[in-house]
Amino acid sequence: MFLLDASGSMLEQWERPNQTRWSVAKSILIKLVDSLGQNNKLELGLRVYGHRSPQEIKNCKDTWLEVPFKPRSHTLIIQKLNEIKPKGVTPITYSLEQAANDFPTSAGYRNIVILITDGIESCGGDLCAMSNAMQKKGVFLRPYIIGLGLQTEKSLECAGRYIDADTPGKFNDVLNEAIETSFAKTTVSVEILDANNQPTETNVNVSFLNSLTGIPMYDFVHYRDRQGRPDTVQIDPVVDYDLVVNTIPPVIKNNIALLIGKHNVLSIRAPQGNLLVTQDGRRDNNLQVLVREKGKSELIHTQRSNETVRYLTGHYEVETLTLPRRVFYIEIPPNKTENVLLPAPGIVNFNTISTGYGSLYEIKPDGTQVWVCNLNELKNQFTLNLLPGQFKIVFRVKQTTGSKYTAFKKFTVKSGTTQVVNVFN
Repeated sequence: MFLLDASGSMLEQWERPNQTRWSVAKSILIKLVDSLGQNNKLELGLRVYGHRSPQEIKNCKDTWLEVPFKPRSHTLIIQKLNEIKPKGVTPITYSLEQAANDFPTSAGYRNIVILITDGIESCGGDLCAMSNAMQKKGVFLRPYIIGLGLQTEKSLECAGRYIDADTPGKFNDVLNEAIETSFAKTTVSVEILDANNQPTETNVNVSFLNSLTGIPMYDFVHYRDRQGRPDTVQIDPVVDYDLVVNTIPPVIKNNIALLIGKHNVLSIRAPQGNLLVTQDGRRDNNLQVLVREKGKSELIHTQRSNETVRYLTGHYEVETLTLPRRVFYIEIPPNKTENVLLPAPGIVNFNTISTGYGSLYEIKPDGTQVWVCNLNELKNQFTLNLLPGQFKIVFRVKQTTGSKYTAFKKFTVKSGTTQVVNVFN
């Protein structure tokens, strides 16, 4: 889509007498459109604003789809460009909003906008907000915005890829650059570096996210061939990307601008090691483990016992969902496995005579106690698997009429043993 400014200011002289911004823009655009007429994979559309109402009326809805998208529309575009006479205001935002409805809705298209203007918004619209909203909806990719003689005008950068064209020659160059970028074959290899900054890490999910929208545009599982070289993927160069290497936790490289039409090598450091949690006497993987980065509250992974999981090298807090819970502070080294070994539990059968209310506590070596769990008030007999240690049960039968009827009993749990705890005996 060529979104073209035909406001009154386009009639101002540009560089030499009898040459206006409009005459230059029209001439260069006609040559470009004519050259694109042979591309049968390309459909062109032309929307023009500011050309049907004079400036004194200030018609902020003066925008028109002069040539809709269809194959081989270049002849109609050239005809329209020769007919148009600039005269009005600059409703850029409203024009871009209307352009969003001009694109075909069928799948398989890349929608690209090239906005050509010699001025900024004159109708109070928020061009940046509108452009961002349309990009997030996937209506079009990041627009190209070519400023004719604006030079230092930077307020348009937030709306797209802004390029100054301060001379007619520069306008010709940047317009052709925008077109070439749209068709350029741009490739990327991702090197995932180990602790020695060598590209040996692999078999990790890699995502390219649109930097503006956060929407994933490419996802693949990293691969290295027999020579250790990462493979090559083709990437659309129109937008900027955030690269996410989905290790645990992920490594992110923001705002990557690719070299257009070239092969790009992106290196990102993500050395990894392994964590294995095991428990004596258990070969299943029913025990769950919570993993956090040391000093952070956010949970980064839930791991199961007897399962080897790769993490970035570093310091972690590992919490086992045992009774009682245990917390280990570990360091995962590069290319090695850190093993957290838990002792086998003991089995304790509790008998409370009647249903009631109570809790289980672990008694620490210094005599302090730590709450372990509340007891099931619907059962008077139940079984718990407990790690070795000193414990105390505190319990009151439902039918009792005061807290003075609370009972407690201390007991010791040893690995691999089974015992019965009768609370009232």
